Amino acid sequence: MRSILSFLVMAAVVCLAVIPVSAQETEQDILNRYINKAQKKQTAKYGWASINVSMDRINRDNTYNTFLTHESQNFNGQSFDWLNVGTSIGAEFALLFQRRVAWTFGGEYWLKQGRTMEGNYTYLPTGGTVTDPSSEIQVFGLSTGLQYFLMNPPSAQGTLAKPALRVVGTAGYYFSNWELWSEYQNLNLSTAAPEGSNATYKGSAPGFSLGLGADYPIKVWNLAIGADMSYLYLNFNNVGWYNSDDEEVVASYDGTEDGRVDLTMSGFRGKVEIKRYISW
Repeated sequence: MRSILSFLVMAAVVCLAVIPVSAQETEQDILNRYINKAQKKQTAKYGWASINVSMDRINRDNTYNTFLTHESQNFNGQSFDWLNVGTSIGAEFALLFQRRVAWTFGGEYWLKQGRTMEGNYTYLPTGGTVTDPSSEIQVFGLSTGLQYFLMNPPSAQGTLAKPALRVVGTAGYYFSNWELWSEYQNLNLSTAAPEGSNATYKGSAPGFSLGLGADYPIKVWNLAIGADMSYLYLNFNNVGWYNSDDEEVVASYDGTEDGRVDLTMSGFRGKVEIKRYISW
């Protein structure tokens, strides 16, 4: 009887010693579950930043090239450069708001296109001498878009482990400046006599692109090399300037309003970029 009583006393002592430890562990488990649950609710933001170089194979059948072919005959056979390949540099920022979908925003600046013909030339329409006649174009713009990862999207930690394949779509707004030699016989779209000499012909237009892109991780500082191929639709149909009488002055390849020169930049585009995937 005494031995049974001693056993019960010892068992009670052990239970009293274990209960606080068990209760403490249970409280810690509850706290850990709460922290884990809160961490799961807090989603990390991730995306990338990049710099890029693009080359655009501009459609050669455009009114600007027709204009230059016509005007070159007025400079004793000397010719200006056609719109052919446009080169641009740019930067882009992207935010993934779903596992496979990214929103992008960026800007680009096209290197100057065209040519200045150094020297003195007789300009047949006026019979006078033109020094260093030039026809040069600059383009710049901003764009935004969506990209959808068809294969191997970046992880939630903002890293790219495997080569990825993307569908790319953008919409933007672009601006153009066209510097034309001052002696050019422009077309004044009014009944009043034009005043002032040639100024910079300006235009603006929306631009759209659609294509495919691929990224290859190089596993250094979360860097990747990206390459895109797309078609860019970008046509400046309102190029001109306003003289001192607020009259629109435009360039024309045949001297009529129907021959108004547009700056058509549409064509296939190839882009190479260095991207750094980031998370915050």
